[in-house]
Amino acid sequence: MTMSNDNQNTRVIVGMSGGVDSSVTALLLKQQGYDVIGIFMKNWDDTDEFGHCTAEDDAEDVRRVCEQLDIPYYTVNFEKEYFDKVFSYFLDEYKSGRTPNPDVMCNREIKFGEFLNKALDLGADYVATGHYARLIQEDGTYKLLRGVDNNKDQTYFLNALNQEQLSRAMFPIGHLPKPEVRRIAEEAGLYTAKKKDSTGVCFIGERNFKEFLSGYLPAKSGDMVDIESGEIKGRHDGLMYYTLGQRQGLGIGGSGNGQPWFVADKDLEKNILYVVQGDKHPSMYSTGLIATGVNWIAGNDHVPNAPYHCTAKFRYRQPDQGVTLTWREDGTVHVQFDQEQKAITPGQAVVFYDGDVCLGGGTIDIVEKVTAGSPA
Repeated sequence: MTMSNDNQNTRVIVGMSGGVDSSVTALLLKQQGYDVIGIFMKNWDDTDEFGHCTAEDDAEDVRRVCEQLDIPYYTVNFEKEYFDKVFSYFLDEYKSGRTPNPDVMCNREIKFGEFLNKALDLGADYVATGHYARLIQEDGTYKLLRGVDNNKDQTYFLNALNQEQLSRAMFPIGHLPKPEVRRIAEEAGLYTAKKKDSTGVCFIGERNFKEFLSGYLPAKSGDMVDIESGEIKGRHDGLMYYTLGQRQGLGIGGSGNGQPWFVADKDLEKNILYVVQGDKHPSMYSTGLIATGVNWIAGNDHVPNAPYHCTAKFRYRQPDQGVTLTWREDGTVHVQFDQEQKAITPGQAVVFYDGDVCLGGGTIDIVEKVTAGSPA
């Protein structure tokens, strides 16, 4: 392992998940001569139906990799903080009929909140993670850039970070495509080189989502209504189980004109799930939205004071869409779409970009539908 000595007095604590990305992050930093420490964050008491805790497997993988790299490692428990700051928010959003994005909150509150503070207590100069993102500093301002692997770019989930957090962050694999990360891991013989990537929300894991959610929130079934005719088409199991634009799991296929049915809207007060046939129906589309809790990464001093044209994503794997942002007196931001957008979902993140630079983002609150009627 070739090492540089220039960085030996700089301590970097790596948030390690037991996956290949954070393993290679630690490896690269070690090769660059940094004083590297690995930390495994235990954020959730994750026991499967057989009573087996998958977090223990991940912690063991972290231990093996850190021993291979000859770096110290620790486990830190953030279960209470995670429950209070991320999971409670997740439940509250579902309770109010919205579809939250817990990963955005986890990055802001846990990985670059609780974990960063813990790392600083341990004498760290920086924290590093295996996110596919890049950082540059220009004129004293930190800019968050997309990872070069467009398929793996994770700036969407990092949109809520501020200047202070970014000034202490490192993303060592952001300049690499995923296959190259795997190749580096295999070449170095890392224990996690062939481990498959984790998917889904961390605290749900591979479990059935509906089953998981019903353990925390009481579900109330109700009518599934055709938004066009007002005809009852079936019953829903509880509004929280459905997201706008959803096609699977409605159980009403084959009726009407033969086209598939989609979720078009929810009425929380009346407990009605509105559905429509075909994904080209106007009720599926909107012209703009209001975003709350908007974070402008460059800082409040850099917020545009006039309507600002940029691009945005309303879901993770979506091509950029042209938008115009207007800050309102109440602190919310009006997002006007260049073109009508389909199935915009309250509770999800809207994230703003200027080319490769992630400008920030907020939470979709009110959706301005194409068709007349009350907003979603």
